[in-house]
Amino acid sequence: MSKVSLAKDKIKILLLEGVHQSAVETLKRNGYSNIDYVKTSLPEDELKERIKDAHFVGLRSRTHINEAVLDAAEKLIAIGCFCIGTNQVDLSNARQRGIAVFNAPFSNTRSVAELVLGEILLLLRGIPERNAAAHRGEWLKTATGSFEARGKTLGIIGYGHIGREVAARANAFGMKSIAVSRTIYPAPELASFKTMADIDQLLATADYIILALPLSDETKGLIDADKFSKMKSDAVLILSLIHISEPTRPLYI
Repeated sequence: MSKVSLAKDKIKILLLEGVHQSAVETLKRNGYSNIDYVKTSLPEDELKERIKDAHFVGLRSRTHINEAVLDAAEKLIAIGCFCIGTNQVDLSNARQRGIAVFNAPFSNTRSVAELVLGEILLLLRGIPERNAAAHRGEWLKTATGSFEARGKTLGIIGYGHIGREVAARANAFGMKSIAVSRTIYPAPELASFKTMADIDQLLATADYIILALPLSDETKGLIDADKFSKMKSDAVLILSLIHISEPTRPLYI
């Protein structure tokens, strides 16, 4: 793989999946004009053709850079994942070829945390059911089955960047947060926060449960039939960054 010094206008940058236009503007301001911008992910055959003469690739989570794609990337120097993880890239193969891979671990932390809290509030107030009824011409005025967030317990499995942001926002609504994680980051500012001994203890305690974990062989299917049986009968599981095994009862996702 050739890595000779090139003028900026000779360096080809392939941006996939509608990477935000601010990235394009930043590159152009810094003299990089040879940019191939694609709004979607690409089928593997087309990806191999487009990546053939690219020096840098920017992508999100849908594009998979496997060994076959890397074989086609004759000039590739680096892969930028405009997202939290890098599991969509064959890291071992890229490392062997000397191709740098980097991600943006804080890129959407706040956005995800806000979305999780928004979903919790919607479910607490039964908004989805009432919205559906309104579209049918019904008006469900009763507050039966609606609850305030205050006093509810939020269980966080995976207390990393997103977990901490969710806990901080839940605290503002008067919720208690409990967490299980390999690494617990201190949250002394949250009087309502505490850690739990294990997942089973958390599942038996929490009213709302979120999974804020990267997808890996170890975490895939973490929540199975046995884990569902440990939850409260009216608990709600909100999925964000992990696959689970076949659920044993309906879930809000």
